[in-house]
Amino acid sequence: MAELTFDCIDVRPVKYAAAPTLAFKLRISELTGQPVHAMVLRVQIRIEPQRRRYADGESELLTHLFGDRSRWGETLKPFQFATISVTVPAFTGATEVDAEVPCTYDLEVAAGKYFHALSDGVVPMVLLFSGTVFGKGEPGFWVEQVPWHTQAECRMPVAVWDELVSRYFPNVAWVKLPRDTVDALLKYKAQHAIPTWEAAIEHLLAGEP
Repeated sequence: MAELTFDCIDVRPVKYAAAPTLAFKLRISELTGQPVHAMVLRVQIRIEPQRRRYADGESELLTHLFGDRSRWGETLKPFQFATISVTVPAFTGATEVDAEVPCTYDLEVAAGKYFHALSDGVVPMVLLFSGTVFGKGEPGFWVEQVPWHTQAECRMPVAVWDELVSRYFPNVAWVKLPRDTVDALLKYKAQHAIPTWEAAIEHLLAGEP
């Protein structure tokens, strides 16, 4: 049987993607020396928020995700970020491959809320692997499954996420609103001759009529 280990050695924004995308660079090692003909991987990425500390400003923004800080011992649990598939070409010994993850800045999504709240430090993640390994040796071709316990840790700098978001959404964020609320804002803008959505919300936050 093949003996596989996985490491996440880097994570970075993909520069020229059509949509916001993070590339997790994986190093895959086969420790017995058997040639691997190909591998089809399924990668599940989880965020582990309980593995870092939070500044007061971050805690305030995370209240709507995890509740009051006094309850974080119960509510600060791992949650899903993404699940992707990766095809690994033939290798012997070790190889490196990028696992590309399409991202959203939707603040209705748990990961979007979490990333938006962080001002510094790292995002603790774990990558869980499954899939199929195809090999070729003296007896011929062989096929086996990637063990379910196989995983790798990743500590993505918050600056990487900020760089990704600033490329596609410079100095803005997205908020989903019901149609009735949007209609009411449109009427408010028209009634008060307010030129932009931003100005309308600023008027409302300031307590304007």
